[in-house]
Amino acid sequence: MKPKSNTLFHFTKSLETLRLILLNGFWPRYCLEDVSWIGYDKYDYIAYPMVCFCDIPLSRISEHVDFYGNFGIGLTRQWGEANGLNPILYVSGENNVTATFRSLNDHSNKLPKGEHREAAKVSMRYLLAHSKPTEGKMVIDAKPVEKTFYQESEWRYVPVHPEIDEYLFSKNFSDSANLDNSNSKTKDHCLLKFGPKDIKYIFVKSDSDIPEIINFIQTNLDQYPGADQKVLMSRVVSLESLSADL
Repeated sequence: MKPKSNTLFHFTKSLETLRLILLNGFWPRYCLEDVSWIGYDKYDYIAYPMVCFCDIPLSRISEHVDFYGNFGIGLTRQWGEANGLNPILYVSGENNVTATFRSLNDHSNKLPKGEHREAAKVSMRYLLAHSKPTEGKMVIDAKPVEKTFYQESEWRYVPVHPEIDEYLFSKNFSDSANLDNSNSKTKDHCLLKFGPKDIKYIFVKSDSDIPEIINFIQTNLDQYPGADQKVLMSRVVSLESLSADL
């Protein structure tokens, strides 16, 4: 069994969200990240705009979908690399890596206030947006849940655009109007697109969901040539059937 897949998987909890992804692409949204591992007492969570994927093998997919949802899509790793996705850097506790992140921040604070200092901060924060602890807390339905992150083999898309917020502090994330406004900017400027040739799997929860997603492909994705639609329909698989063979 391969320890990694050549496919990048993204799962969600509803068929409707899967349909929207197929129709519009991925919408990066702000997600609270546990940053307490960096070692600054006044910062526990920061939200970055992102879309998350994993490259775990199909033989381990059941434990992943149990947490994230039973509907999803698998895309080629080549597509991911071409669109700026990158594997997460997992940091194990207090060590030289965490100390180096703090050192980078300290060095940037020593720069005179101005564009060079801000550029250094932006670069450091972008690296932090691709880093997380091996174990930590994940906020689900406004509640922190302990999670072992490194087993997820996460890849991440973190958009960069002058019209979007680079990050949100937790208090701004908790303000629903502010969060909606920030998310609407990423929808306007940073949708992550793909084409039929990039798709390797379209996952639905059960066999009974297959006719509905097939009908959606035929009626709502008719901008694609008929041959591409047929390929997309051939990519549909139910986790119900797949689990019986894994």
